[in-house]
Amino acid sequence: MKISIVGAGTVGVTLAYTLLPKSGVREVLLVGRNRGKAEAEAADLMHAQTFLEAPVVVRSGVLADVADSGIVVVCASAPHPKPFKDRRLLAISNAELMKSLLPEIARVAPDAKLIMVSNPVDSLTWLALQLTGFPPQRVIGTGTLVDSFRYRDLLSRDIGIHPGDLRVYILGEHGDSQFPAMSIAVAGAERIEDNEERRVLAERAKRSGMEVFEGKGNTCYAIAQATALIIRAILLDERATIPVTVRVDDYLGVRGLCLSLPAVIGSAGIVRVLHPDLSPEEQLAFRSCAKSVGETNDVIREGIGL
Repeated sequence: MKISIVGAGTVGVTLAYTLLPKSGVREVLLVGRNRGKAEAEAADLMHAQTFLEAPVVVRSGVLADVADSGIVVVCASAPHPKPFKDRRLLAISNAELMKSLLPEIARVAPDAKLIMVSNPVDSLTWLALQLTGFPPQRVIGTGTLVDSFRYRDLLSRDIGIHPGDLRVYILGEHGDSQFPAMSIAVAGAERIEDNEERRVLAERAKRSGMEVFEGKGNTCYAIAQATALIIRAILLDERATIPVTVRVDDYLGVRGLCLSLPAVIGSAGIVRVLHPDLSPEEQLAFRSCAKSVGETNDVIREGIGL
């Protein structure tokens, strides 16, 4: 399958490298503002793929070259404001950028699955639905996937069970209002106890992305692996349950917003959105996430004249 990555910065290039050995990937296209850099990155990746058993074509191009892509990943972003403390600070500048990119992507690749990585990812996933006209099954945001895996890693060390065996989700907003859904957290069908120490771990997981950003100027490896996980589920029709940003329709009174819930992902994109039976406290937290994301959507709507 041909996969196009729009945004050839650190995240986009790291994702391209991560995809090289994945089953089913046959062509990767890099589209970036700096055409010379994108060409050089594509050449370097082509040299790397010669070490693989299965050949992969990597090239650079422009938006028109996205045509015939099975999956389009949007990593493009405006420059981060300094100091950068809140993903929502990118809302207007990145919304303007999406306004220039997404309609053209939809025109040249009308049947593609669209994966949104750019922040604020929940609001930009909502915006992508508005600008492309794609059905919600084909628009997926990376959402709280990385947050969930960061939390599973911390819990794993606390509980002494491999993180892959923990069924624990961070839900809601990929941002400050996110929350751990501890009422449905299990390992081997046994409930994982909700206590204050594990709530502290959830706060650590939430802060960790910004701490990495402050230390090195970006986050790239974890988000690349998360995006590759979604892509693999599509390529192999895995029907894997993954916490991602999806359009929420009539869950806990929330409609028309994009937030993270567990979703079954396969070759068609989002096969099913799951509606977990959350505790009353978690239901309030989910609605709080909806309020936060809805406010950012309103800022975008007014800011770009949507």
